[in-house]
Amino acid sequence: MKAASTLKKLALGLLAYLLTQPVFAQQDCNNRGDLDRNYCDENRDLVADTPSDAKRLKNPATLLFSYTPVEDPSVYETIFKPFTDYLAQCIGRKVAYNPVQSNAAEIEAMRSGRLHVAGFATGATGFAVNIAGAVPFAMNGTEKEFQGYNLIMIVKKQSAFHKLSDLKGKIVAHTSPSSNSGHVAPVALFPKEGLTPDKDYKIMFSGKHDESVMGVLSGNYDAAAVASDVFRRMIVRGQIAENDFRIIYRSTRFPTSSFAYAHDLAPELRERMLKCFFDYRFADSMSKSFDGADRFYPISYQKDWEIIRKIAEAGGEGFNRTAYEKESRREHDSRANRN
Repeated sequence: MKAASTLKKLALGLLAYLLTQPVFAQQDCNNRGDLDRNYCDENRDLVADTPSDAKRLKNPATLLFSYTPVEDPSVYETIFKPFTDYLAQCIGRKVAYNPVQSNAAEIEAMRSGRLHVAGFATGATGFAVNIAGAVPFAMNGTEKEFQGYNLIMIVKKQSAFHKLSDLKGKIVAHTSPSSNSGHVAPVALFPKEGLTPDKDYKIMFSGKHDESVMGVLSGNYDAAAVASDVFRRMIVRGQIAENDFRIIYRSTRFPTSSFAYAHDLAPELRERMLKCFFDYRFADSMSKSFDGADRFYPISYQKDWEIIRKIAEAGGEGFNRTAYEKESRREHDSRANRN
């Protein structure tokens, strides 16, 4: 126990140290907005500007790519294999998939230069932008629109729960502190439905959406707040049967995971990479995995993430450094408790 406590203190101390170390010293910045002090937003589009000093630009021989760990990272490494093979050929350099185990790990990887382009979960996107200098540019979509999803609350079909207020005093799973549908949106939206998280029920963090779903199925949780697209993909893959569950709440539509590049990628590489993304049409297996999406649809963080920023504000949350340190510690503690 003493050793475990010591390791936990060392891990938290390391996290605090990393968060206080500047990636570079940004000089003469007239506007940062909510961005960390390492970044500047002179054009006020809410994302980090490309560094004006050429010495701070990155032009890697191997482009490191990752996708949000909403499920087992190995699932998405396989799903994206046709695309990463194409991307490597398109940009003329190696592309390596960098699996991550948590939202915080993915954000820190981009912040420290160990990740160049990545898919970030909806809720984690705001932290990636402000803390890691990520610049969202696309979502999965079709020719007409980007994909969206809903926050849903699921219960077992044979349960006695038919509305949110029925869950008072029960065991309810959230996914992780930085997740939009798995935590931030429930905190903001459930109280008006008669159920206040962390008051009417103790929040149990599962770590991932698929873990929450399987936890409801096994009886470990009475209910779970999850993303509808992940739930649907698990049904399509045959991991679960739709008839085993009941959805007792469905929110308005949110934007799904964003794809973002590191703000300090060399412009020539960045523009070549963006063209490759937007020219690509999903392989059948990838399209099936993403509910019929067939391409990367261009987006604007300023416009398309406005609803997510408002939800965070309504729930008393934010995407600044203080909130990130808080959420990172909560995520670390929840992982330690699960282990």
